[in-house]
Amino acid sequence: MTAEKKEFAFSTADFEAVRTKLKKLTGINLADSKDSMVYSRLARRIRALRQASFLQYLNYLDNHHQEQEEFVNALTTNLTSFFRENHHFEALEAHLKKHPKSTKIWCAASSTGEEPYSIAMSAVNAFGRFNCPVEIIASDIDSKVLHTAKQGVYRIDQVRDLSTEMKKRYFHRGRGNQDGKVRVVSELRNMVHFQKLNLMDDSYSIPKNIDIVFCRNVMIYFDKPTQLTILQKIIKHMAQDSLYIAGHSENFAHVSQLLTPLGKTIYKPKRG
Repeated sequence: MTAEKKEFAFSTADFEAVRTKLKKLTGINLADSKDSMVYSRLARRIRALRQASFLQYLNYLDNHHQEQEEFVNALTTNLTSFFRENHHFEALEAHLKKHPKSTKIWCAASSTGEEPYSIAMSAVNAFGRFNCPVEIIASDIDSKVLHTAKQGVYRIDQVRDLSTEMKKRYFHRGRGNQDGKVRVVSELRNMVHFQKLNLMDDSYSIPKNIDIVFCRNVMIYFDKPTQLTILQKIIKHMAQDSLYIAGHSENFAHVSQLLTPLGKTIYKPKRG
């Protein structure tokens, strides 16, 4: 732990207790380097609840289920942007053009919505219309980011890298007290169904026969045994000849019995 004076005492034991609790609730493995992040984010909760210490807060957490949601929301990372790792969306658009049929897509870590809306934009681009045969389910463990995603409101600088045509087609520019913001058009918002889901749950309230799963830069937060368990559950929801799209930093060599690489961190689940 750092030696600087802190508002609340924060020992190595406190950090380990937080890490253990988060792993139990979500399966996420916090790296040793995340101690400062843990302190800054949870200190706000300790202050808000008028707790005296991390130990007192963790005891409070055990007895107040609602606070567990705030705890998870505070510690989950939500780094995202529109068309992040754009080659995946190019591949998606090409796939939908090649297979213009009813398609179910699951975005398994939707965060604040940029990824599922990028999926929706790719689908509209592929079919040339909003009313296209694509069903998009977007889930996340964090209830606060899901609320943001459903609203579909973003700072204007978050869409600066999109073409003028894309911005005109898919976003309304805010006026008055919404100046400096944009909102995803309702036709696009209506294409995405958001729901809360913990990948550590025993089962998922997700339809079967999903054609494409986007689960990018998620598995890096889990240890390898947990990755295996989660992948086995996800694959149960996937259709024959489906695609699993991972993040650039993820490597699945240790689960080669489950996934066949197709290139550019796109995989095909193995059957039997």
